[in-house]
Amino acid sequence: MSSPTGSRGTATGTCKINVSLLSHTNVGKTTLARTLLRQDIGEVGDRPHVTEVAESHVLIETPAGDSLILWDTPGFGDSTRVLKRLQQGDKPIGWFLSRVWDRFADRPFWCSQQAMHNARETSDVVLYVVNAGEPPSSVGYVDAEIRILGWIGKPVILLLNQLGPPRDSAQSQDDVTQWQAHVAQYKWVETVLPFDAFARCWVQEGTLLAQVQRVLAEPRQLAFGRLRESWRERNLAVFRDSMRTLADQVAAAAVDVESVQERDIQGKARAWIGSVATGVESNDPGLERAQASLAGRLDSNIRATTAKLVELHGLTGRATDEVLKRMGSEFTVDRPADADKASVLGGLLSGALGGLAADLGAGGLTFGAGALIGGVLGAFGARGIAKAYNLARGANTGTVRWSREFLFARVAAALMRYLAVAHFGRGRGQFVSGVAPAHWQEAVQQALGRRKASLDAVWAGTSASGQVALSAALLPLVTASAQEVLLYLYPDVSHVFE
Repeated sequence: MSSPTGSRGTATGTCKINVSLLSHTNVGKTTLARTLLRQDIGEVGDRPHVTEVAESHVLIETPAGDSLILWDTPGFGDSTRVLKRLQQGDKPIGWFLSRVWDRFADRPFWCSQQAMHNARETSDVVLYVVNAGEPPSSVGYVDAEIRILGWIGKPVILLLNQLGPPRDSAQSQDDVTQWQAHVAQYKWVETVLPFDAFARCWVQEGTLLAQVQRVLAEPRQLAFGRLRESWRERNLAVFRDSMRTLADQVAAAAVDVESVQERDIQGKARAWIGSVATGVESNDPGLERAQASLAGRLDSNIRATTAKLVELHGLTGRATDEVLKRMGSEFTVDRPADADKASVLGGLLSGALGGLAADLGAGGLTFGAGALIGGVLGAFGARGIAKAYNLARGANTGTVRWSREFLFARVAAALMRYLAVAHFGRGRGQFVSGVAPAHWQEAVQQALGRRKASLDAVWAGTSASGQVALSAALLPLVTASAQEVLLYLYPDVSHVFE
């Protein structure tokens, strides 16, 4: 067993506060400890009694020297038997059986007892982890274990683990209410919190720490307040870096542009004649190559961004393939009017209508610049009109870039990716993005919908802004949206952002 860490304050006013994780064996204590510590500690396995001795780890430290110590302990086995043995511990024969005999005769049983003694001797607060997938009334060992926690004599916070994929607050509250009713008779159980080791969000750790501070003895609450502030500063720094990463990724997509290689006159003629004959516009290889180049750069940027988020959150893994489905609204094509195509159309039209032919040759715009140029320069013929239109647009070569609608969707996708990483428990292994819950999508769309006008203003200034300026304009919008989503999903974490 690791040596107990003292919890009394020092002469400088600093102190060490100890919190023990306890649960039935194979419920997920070590997985939860890994998630909280953001490092791989202990051993995780789908078998009983993986953890054999109590191990201490520093969870939070303050510049002043305060520290929060987290203890990962062996799980309960035969809980009823453990309770009886602990109750016999004050008698000589009971002490001998517990401290000596069981160590060699039944090591898992002995490990369970030592975990309880360690918690009784060192802990300020006990975190009791249960499997929320099992109704409390059907789990026979729960009541025996809670009585053992009463023997320990420290305040208990019950954590509901193994809740499954993230759910909305109403669904989580149903589980909380069920367990609260079951443990109401045990006065040392202070509160029940949903806290899944595999799918918790970092802001929920703030709620847990607030509850730990509440149940501490009053002289120690001040020091724990310093620990909470240290945790808050550390996590808000990660949050701010994550938002900058997302803003940079979207800004890079917004300013990205690709030139379109135009077809020669023979290629244009074949394509146009084919469209007249079949009624179907043929694919443009130059445009497709430009779109593929944009899509490839976006995919690479998404992978790099996800990897950065994973690193910031103390995880490991890689971004999974994100297939960019081609939709007509993804790309905005800004290409010069096709003078050769306009020449054919211009043979049928003149004057202002010749300007419209130039518009059609450019892919169809509005009765704007093209029609005006047609009215003034009609005498030059449709071919001259098309060239004048290109000159007026300053577009001697065609370009393709992401459309505003698609960029708006990229902001939403970036926030969804952030939520996936922010909820990913370290005990699950390497990060792999999965299917996002519907209530996440709804929350993100609502938050961005309230900022659509501001985002449209950002997109409108894309051509005049560099990537750095665009990222700076996006950052407060992305940050405010993410914060609003987190507060919507977890209404009790406002203190984290205050």
